[in-house]
Amino acid sequence: MFITGLGTAAPARRYTQLECLHALQQSKQFPSLNARSHAVLEKVLSAKNGIATRHLALDPLSEAFELSPDVLQRRFAQHAPALATQAAEQALVAAGKSVGEMDAVIVNTCTGYLCPGLSSYVAERLKMRPDALGLDLVGQGCGAAMPNLRTAQGLLDSGQNQNVLCVSVEICSAALYLDDDPGVLISACLFGDGAAAAVVSRQPPDTGPRVEWKTAASLVAPEDRELLRFEHRNGMLRNILSPEVPRLAARHARTVFDQVLKEADVEHSQINGWIWHAGGREVLIALQKTFDLTKADVQFSANILRDYGNISSPFVLFALKEALATGAPKGLWWMSSFGAGFSCHGALLEVSDATRA
Repeated sequence: MFITGLGTAAPARRYTQLECLHALQQSKQFPSLNARSHAVLEKVLSAKNGIATRHLALDPLSEAFELSPDVLQRRFAQHAPALATQAAEQALVAAGKSVGEMDAVIVNTCTGYLCPGLSSYVAERLKMRPDALGLDLVGQGCGAAMPNLRTAQGLLDSGQNQNVLCVSVEICSAALYLDDDPGVLISACLFGDGAAAAVVSRQPPDTGPRVEWKTAASLVAPEDRELLRFEHRNGMLRNILSPEVPRLAARHARTVFDQVLKEADVEHSQINGWIWHAGGREVLIALQKTFDLTKADVQFSANILRDYGNISSPFVLFALKEALATGAPKGLWWMSSFGAGFSCHGALLEVSDATRA
């Protein structure tokens, strides 16, 4: 399987962390939070925590505090199909493929729900063939882009499909919740909105970078489920985010990494590029320590975190696109994501220059 085109999209409005803090302080919910919560919000949003700006489907920013199930669902239904389609259109252009060449579309999200699923809306907006397969993946949180790609690999390996469109989209501002739980508050300070898409094909591209998906593995640890997941409260999604997440993410990521490299007979030293989902600055720090990496090794993910915040499942595709655009050294790359479950995924990529037959 080859990743032949990538596309990304984010809401037009971008807000600084200080703008978010000022909006929170002026909201009707702020006085109901306790003094400790005020301190948490001010510390996270005013400190250098790896995030400078976030793109949010809010205009004005005060819309964030219209917290009712109906408002949040409308926000998701309005923005998720639009951003997903924008990212998909970019990916098709980058791949040099027409929408008619797509045999399937797989869309993952965890920040809202539609029935029929988002794949129906994306297929309609793109004017896909009516016989193109539409699949929707839900409930996998920040790690979902990689199970999406692995599902596409199965469709390609079946021999019945030549090209599959994979889309990850999250409207995290449609899953906003505020109370005095530190995890809930930190979540409100970290997450942004965005979508990313990848065209994957059985055949490599004729031009541009050649990104071959070599092998992959996943790990699910249900015993850690309560440390990172969504719950429903008052008809809304409420994020559970525990302080143990950076340590867990790094530990599980290392387990998957070791497994894949052993099976592929590849050494740690042979990895030239690192593409990480960054749940936050502390996650990147934990990954650096566990994998003995430099700041340069995690710079692609750090750049996306700085400019977009934690955009959940699209993040790794944003980081992969960043690495390819900036001319990262070719060779073997490692891409990894993790999220609710507790789940972790990793894939070995081989990046080279495309060659014509």
